[in-house]
Amino acid sequence: MSRIDETFARLKLEGKGGLIPFITAGDPDIETTRALLIALARAGADIIELGVPFSDPIADGPVIQRASQRALINGTRLAQILKLVADVREELAVPIVIFSYLNPLLQFGLRRFAAEAALAGVDGILLTDLPAGEANNFAQELSANSLDLIRLVAPTSTDERLRIIAERASGFIYAVSRTGVTGKKTESSEEAEKLVARVRKVSDLPVAVGFGISNSDQVGDVWRYAEAAVVGSAIVAEIERAGVDVVQQVEGFVRSLLPGSAGGSPAE
Repeated sequence: MSRIDETFARLKLEGKGGLIPFITAGDPDIETTRALLIALARAGADIIELGVPFSDPIADGPVIQRASQRALINGTRLAQILKLVADVREELAVPIVIFSYLNPLLQFGLRRFAAEAALAGVDGILLTDLPAGEANNFAQELSANSLDLIRLVAPTSTDERLRIIAERASGFIYAVSRTGVTGKKTESSEEAEKLVARVRKVSDLPVAVGFGISNSDQVGDVWRYAEAAVVGSAIVAEIERAGVDVVQQVEGFVRSLLPGSAGGSPAE
């Protein structure tokens, strides 16, 4: 059983929902990313998504676009990110999912990436733009290295596409709460709940809902119908506006995302 499987099994046994925070590797710098990974786990993260900065992040809104740009200016590259995960693994038991566009992995080499990611202690890979025709080959490379392939589904996904995606997914399925790019929304989407119900018909995998979740009320609402909530832009916005106390500020904000906690900082 993988660390991701173990995490969702534990959450189910405890009757809890999961929290999956996202940060961009190298924003504001690689050493701060290391400290943030540990802080996110300390704050209650069940799984962490670590974004690979990319020059053309078409699925992301302006907050994460700016984070990618800052990280690229800092010289952050995929090999450096894998080394970071390997270095932090001794202190971090929380599963780590690499969140990337396909191009950086193609440049690195898919077979090489799968092998080195596994050695580093990565648990799963989520590709925002993986073509359906490439999924099977890539899934085989990951499976050979005991890595999960996390697949994205959206409200616009047809039932047939959901079935195909579910067949090639492992770990969990990431349900996009709405169409469009990442960023804050003001209320939970009924589309997300309907999408999760559709996913349940074709897969027994846990479902995590993301895009636009930015406070504990929205996290709690997602937990009504899905196994986990993903929070990205709201956390990256905290990193962007924080000063010298960035790690402490982000840790406090992530704690505030857990239902029943005191409120947190506003998100963009």
